[in-house]
Amino acid sequence: MTENANQDQSELWNGRSGSAWVDNRAALDQMFVPLARFLIDRARDVARRTPSGRLLDVGCGTGGATLAMSTTLGHSWQLTGADISAPMIETARTRAANARAPVEFVCADVQTHVFPQAHFDLIVSRLGVMFFDDPISAFANLRVSARPGATLHTLVWRGPSENPFMTVAERAAAPLLPGVPPRQPGAPGQFGFADRERVASILSSAGWADVRLEPVHFDCTFAQVDLRDYASRLGPVGLALAGLDPAKREPVVDAIVDAYAPFVEQGEVRFTSACWHLAARAPSGDV
Repeated sequence: MTENANQDQSELWNGRSGSAWVDNRAALDQMFVPLARFLIDRARDVARRTPSGRLLDVGCGTGGATLAMSTTLGHSWQLTGADISAPMIETARTRAANARAPVEFVCADVQTHVFPQAHFDLIVSRLGVMFFDDPISAFANLRVSARPGATLHTLVWRGPSENPFMTVAERAAAPLLPGVPPRQPGAPGQFGFADRERVASILSSAGWADVRLEPVHFDCTFAQVDLRDYASRLGPVGLALAGLDPAKREPVVDAIVDAYAPFVEQGEVRFTSACWHLAARAPSGDV
């Protein structure tokens, strides 16, 4: 692990991408409510066996899922959210303070951050673990932070062909915005954990036991009024659009928004998210 680990991701999420997520946090939290509920159910199952403990939320973003889990688990559990994005962590801390929620938010690169050893009883992530440039090192670091027998529950995207909503903007922008870089299979990013066998190998190589990946689907929605900002500011297309002057930008955005028409109904944007539920266990006796 080097000082320059995840440099590209750090620059991305502490720049325009981080700011875009902060500005769109309400729509994104609404969009991913079903995923948060899934993880809350897993946390509740663990809490039934372990009435008090410590939870780490990896790639917590602006803290929506972490705060929801805090409400469910109550004060007998200590919750920590970690993210590489300073703007998102600052927002998460503000939200926690406003809600008087006993959650600690840490701005850290989970791949290299030194957590206390054998500390966490449960590690979760809602779409936050696909961005490491050395995922084996990252998950080995998480395993060291987990107590023997601790549980890992994360959700990651399956492939783009199974998530057509997530590539609408790129397909619509392609003839109008040639500067959008193509996605590279297995590279850090949204679909970096799409390959089931590769992901299972990463976790096993990092020392996790009982690794399993289960296909899951979620029906997601958000308000149509938020679609234009979502389509024009997030993802690779959002980054490419940021450099255009308004006269050139707006026609491209119009075309992108129009391409989402099949997913819009009665004032809502509706789509299905195809994910892997990635679960594992820290081996007993392994600190």
